[in-house]
Amino acid sequence: MKVVNSLKSAKGRHRDCRVVRRKGRVYVINKTNPRFKARQG
Repeated sequence: MKVVNSLKSAKGRHRDCRVVRRKGRVYVINKTNPRFKARQG
């Protein structure tokens, strides 16, 4: 998992990426290709 400043760039890496809020942090998750995970905050 990468910690990034811009989740918009992380979301653009793959078309299945979703932006999810969990416990005050914002995550990008991807079910089909889990190596595109990222977090902010």
